[in-house]
Amino acid sequence: MRKLLSALAVAALLAQPAAAIARDQEPVKISGPANAKGVGTVAIGAFNVGFIFESIDQTQASGGLMGAFGGTTKAKSELVGVTPAMMQTIADAAYADFVAQLTASGYAVQTPADLFGHAALARSKSQDVPLDINIALEKGSKGKATYFKPNDLPSLLMIPGDFLGSGMSSIGINMAAGQTGMAFANYAKQAGVGVIDVVYLIDFSNQKRPGAFSFGGIQVNSGLSVAADYSRLTLIAPSGKQSVITVKAPVAVEGDFIEKDDATSGADKALQSGANVAGGLAAVAGLGGLRFGKTRKFEFAAKPGAYEEGAAKAASLASEMLIGRLGALR
Repeated sequence: MRKLLSALAVAALLAQPAAAIARDQEPVKISGPANAKGVGTVAIGAFNVGFIFESIDQTQASGGLMGAFGGTTKAKSELVGVTPAMMQTIADAAYADFVAQLTASGYAVQTPADLFGHAALARSKSQDVPLDINIALEKGSKGKATYFKPNDLPSLLMIPGDFLGSGMSSIGINMAAGQTGMAFANYAKQAGVGVIDVVYLIDFSNQKRPGAFSFGGIQVNSGLSVAADYSRLTLIAPSGKQSVITVKAPVAVEGDFIEKDDATSGADKALQSGANVAGGLAAVAGLGGLRFGKTRKFEFAAKPGAYEEGAAKAASLASEMLIGRLGALR
């Protein structure tokens, strides 16, 4: 039995694609870098902070004995204890910090009234606050996120690419985002300034989702980070063209922000284990094996005060990185 398990483990390791083992860890990806050159005065049209409250992550079920003795193949994680007031506090703090860093970097930042009072934005549609979106994560994963804007901005606006929606509910948001993108471009051209759009997605778990190498399944740990691929800064230049700086490696902070609990019931664990062992023994006997894998439910409880501090810190670090790259393009 030990030899069989060892052989299965080696086979599973060798079967991992190279891209899954060595992911691109460049901190940012920059598109249209030349468009930011010479832009020194900017207006901030959007600054949205999203919070993932639920994620369902899965790998292909390994089944058989690997499903019984390997790692989790499906994980449902839920964040609890975060109130709207806590999220608003984080959005306000992150925005104030962003403006301060942008000003310290030598940019002249217009007041919100300059942009939002302009005729170019007359047809832009503000989204509801808070804004709930079903989002598509890495392949095989999905989640639910809630977005807040800072109180200093009168509207919650998004442009195309600010989020990756899942399902029919995001169609209207995408249409409004297209109109907002055109409105920002028109203002940039007419006012001769750049328009900045920022979106940060705060993840409550340092979760190795499909695409990250994790032998034996999904590993779930508590923590706070600005999520890669779903967080970015867009500058719309007076030419109407864009420079987009996307976070490509999670900006994480360490601290005692969240408590994690395995919320899977004992009965569910026993049922899954028994089914996988039965499938594995059937495979050994040459009768074919059922492919079940493991399903686990995790509950993450935010610690008031600490959670806001940690999320604001992660956003500040992301702002430092993105503004640093933007300033280098100027």
